[in-house]
Amino acid sequence: MPDVFVNYRTGDEESAATMIARELARRFGGERIFFASDSIEPGHRYPAELVRAVEECQALLAVIGPRWSEVRGTDGRAALETEQDWTRREIRTALDRGILVIPVLVGKATRIDPAVLPDDLRELADCQYRRFDHRNAGPDLAALGDALARLLPDLGTADRDARVARERAKAKPRKKSAKDAGHTRMRTRDVEQRVRGGIGNLNGDLSGTFVNEPRGPVNTGRGHQYNAPHFEGDNTGVQFTAGDNSGTVHQRFERERRRSDDGR
Repeated sequence: MPDVFVNYRTGDEESAATMIARELARRFGGERIFFASDSIEPGHRYPAELVRAVEECQALLAVIGPRWSEVRGTDGRAALETEQDWTRREIRTALDRGILVIPVLVGKATRIDPAVLPDDLRELADCQYRRFDHRNAGPDLAALGDALARLLPDLGTADRDARVARERAKAKPRKKSAKDAGHTRMRTRDVEQRVRGGIGNLNGDLSGTFVNEPRGPVNTGRGHQYNAPHFEGDNTGVQFTAGDNSGTVHQRFERERRRSDDGR
């Protein structure tokens, strides 16, 4: 059973009706949208199929273009004036059964003038409408679909676009959390190495050690290291450091001999 019946008039914006029907079928499922040229199987009798689909639908979209009330039949009369006109019969059936009827005004079509409508369709002029423009097809189709999903709970449940949006919304926090967690681990490791190093900032992995901001003698390779700075005052002396990474580091201070001309 279709939820939405797409009503249109041959000779007035069939292309717009086709676009609307196909987009709604993509979003909600083809079985939920009735469009005569797509929904009636070959060999089936279209009068009975049309009547059944209108009677069972929850909403009818009346696609109305600029020529909707002007298209004439084979007898030269305006098709809308003929009681057996299928566009008129479908809308009348929906109104009589209390089915939701939404006029969709296409392009330059203006709000329906009750004066051009037969008595059995006068109520159509009072129905709130939506607009569709080929130049703004994407947003207009999305707005129409959103309105139907809100008005018809069954369509809202089957809404594929809403489901995709929910899945994307759920995926974003997971990606962000994983990124933040990795950043936190790196900062924690850096802090731990800062505390354990004692001579600056140690950063590294299995491939080696990197020393940033050293605050003392540093030897990161094999072999001896000699440091001989001179100090003034009581600490005057020579600092000697020797060793490598596989053993200990030795330091000693030797006070310099006083000069012979020093009177003390």
